Amino acid sequence: MSDRYELILTCPKSLEGLLLEEATGLGLEEAREQTAAVRGFAAIEVGYRLCLWSRLANRVLLVLRRFPVSNAEDLYQGVLAVDWAEHLDPAGTLAVEFSGHGAGIDNTHFGALKVKDAIVDKLRTPAGTRPSIDKVDPHLRVHLRLDKGEAVLSLDLSGHSLHQRGYRLQQGAAPLKENLAAAILIRAGWPRIAAEGGALADPMCGVGTFLVEAAMIATDMAPNLKRERWGFSNWLGHVPAIWKKLHAEAEERAAAGLAKPPLWIRGYEADPRLIQPARNNIERAGLGEWVKLYQGELATFEPRPDKNQTGLIVSNPPYGERLGDEASLLYLYQNLGERLRQSCLNWEAAVFTGAPELGKRMGLRSHKQYSFWNGALPCKLLLFKVLPEQFVTGERSERRQASEEGAAAPVASEPARLSEGGQMFANRLQKNLKTLGKWAKKAGIECYRLYDADMPEYALAIDLYRDWVHVQEYAPPRSIDPDRAQARLLDALAAIPVALGISPDKVVIKRRERQSGTKQYERQASQGQFMEVSEGGVRLLVNLTDYLDTGLFLDHRPLRLRIQKEAAGKRFLNLFCYTATATVHAAKGGARSTTSIDLSKTYLDWARRNLALNGYSDKQKLEQGDVMAWLEADRGEYDLVFIDPPTFSNSKRMEGVFDVQRDHVRLLDLAMARLGKGGVLYFSNNFRKFQLDEGLAERYAVEEISAQTVDQDFARNSKIHRAWRLTAKI
Repeated sequence: MSDRYELILTCPKSLEGLLLEEATGLGLEEAREQTAAVRGFAAIEVGYRLCLWSRLANRVLLVLRRFPVSNAEDLYQGVLAVDWAEHLDPAGTLAVEFSGHGAGIDNTHFGALKVKDAIVDKLRTPAGTRPSIDKVDPHLRVHLRLDKGEAVLSLDLSGHSLHQRGYRLQQGAAPLKENLAAAILIRAGWPRIAAEGGALADPMCGVGTFLVEAAMIATDMAPNLKRERWGFSNWLGHVPAIWKKLHAEAEERAAAGLAKPPLWIRGYEADPRLIQPARNNIERAGLGEWVKLYQGELATFEPRPDKNQTGLIVSNPPYGERLGDEASLLYLYQNLGERLRQSCLNWEAAVFTGAPELGKRMGLRSHKQYSFWNGALPCKLLLFKVLPEQFVTGERSERRQASEEGAAAPVASEPARLSEGGQMFANRLQKNLKTLGKWAKKAGIECYRLYDADMPEYALAIDLYRDWVHVQEYAPPRSIDPDRAQARLLDALAAIPVALGISPDKVVIKRRERQSGTKQYERQASQGQFMEVSEGGVRLLVNLTDYLDTGLFLDHRPLRLRIQKEAAGKRFLNLFCYTATATVHAAKGGARSTTSIDLSKTYLDWARRNLALNGYSDKQKLEQGDVMAWLEADRGEYDLVFIDPPTFSNSKRMEGVFDVQRDHVRLLDLAMARLGKGGVLYFSNNFRKFQLDEGLAERYAVEEISAQTVDQDFARNSKIHRAWRLTAKI
């Protein structure tokens, strides 16, 4: 075998440049980048050193042969040409990994099978002894990459991926791989900061990956020092003497590093469930004296090393994957920026995120950005110098002036400065609040719509529920650039707490779009937090987090109050009752009896709680059922009927589909048949294109009352709903 080999180091996409620098420093010659890899040449000693010391590579592949492939037989013959007796005992175990395609080989399983067959056929003894397959822990792991008609056949010296250092047996929900964490630290300048005796803190450390990788760098500990099994351990070309020498040197370097006075490396984690797993990881890495971990919220984060020491703050905040995450994440990033400005002056900071738009909302100007991939997700590493001149807040000019005059800069307390668009949006909210707030206070209204896409570029509906803000984002049309729409949403969310003077944790956001299939019934969350509000002298429960709607349709407030005034002594029927808020109003108004029908058990339970909250439960009938089927079977008589159907429903509890435009005539005919002498039926719906069938006016007295049922907070959106009053013709 040769004394000099071609080596290929694989790595996560975007780490190639860093890996090239690292591998060259470890002795790789003629090194150059490839996609997700670095290629070069070196003696076996360098191959071992790369396995032991590379913080960035996934695998170290030793190339056995390159050869052209035009069909499956070429592949077989090319692998068969290798003298496999130099690499594997006939009784040994084997694993084959095949990647790429072409030359008629488009199935990786078939390609791996041809490679395996060639190796086994080469090594089979006259007695029939042959290698067996062991995919988990083989004696030899073989890799073949087929690309553009060329096969690259290699031995995997590393075995399991090098990012698996062995210390992280317990991990959180979305952990960074160890080599990606190391790359982030290197890009952030931690090797330099550590050499200067600087500190490191992670305010959202999870299970401590940044902390362990940082301590390994600071102590000069080889990242895979504790690994016991390697891809070369049972390779017949392995030279144990060289390996033992390199390993002993690495142990000496780690011992010397660990003997130094420990640097100040601290992690803070709010979730108590992650504290012990993180501490276990730190202890397994042998770094318990260097890394300390505490339970703590971001809101109280404040690094306090000795002697006014500074260093690096590193963080991988959550990115958000579900609709509605935007509000909590925006305020999290804003809070992180505020903690940096208030408690980390003169530190450096590195924020790794899959949502770089959120990183721009921290009130700090990043001086460098690097692109990375976290698996298939494109990410950015934002680097900051926490200096007054980099602050982007309302007091930036004051800080700059103080800095220029040599005075001590004041402690940062201002929130991040709003963008121009965000400030315009805040101004509109404050203008609306001034007008509608006076009206609501005078009318005794606690919950009302403050904003409804008044500025078309900010397509939101914003409702106030006492001191809570419920935000619904109308899904932007496909013609709008998603990044631009996201930026505007974040501008608006940043402006809401500032404009309304409320805490960010009291902002809830949802996305309202055309619902299809069973989506209209899906829960948005499962927090189960109900809040009591009052309206017209009744108490009602709303839930701002768990469903698309809150349990209280604010636009129907005037109609509910109208029902309350007219209900005295009446038999009230509420069809598609939802949470039965109109029923509570009817009971408050003195209804003789109430009957409420809905298909949803969840909403009927909610309705029962609303009634009980007001002391009404004995005479109030709640029934679960399909309204159309219920009306056909019912023989009761009612004096006051309220129908507010959905535009569309296909619940699995009902037969067929309800469509308000198609089915409203039959619905109203059935309901009017149950109306007692002198009775009144109120019909309303929110379908913007709805047209009431003209034939109904021939059978009943029909009066459209839409304008009378729209309050001041919905006046700018006259099409929010339409409503009619139906009675029997005299």
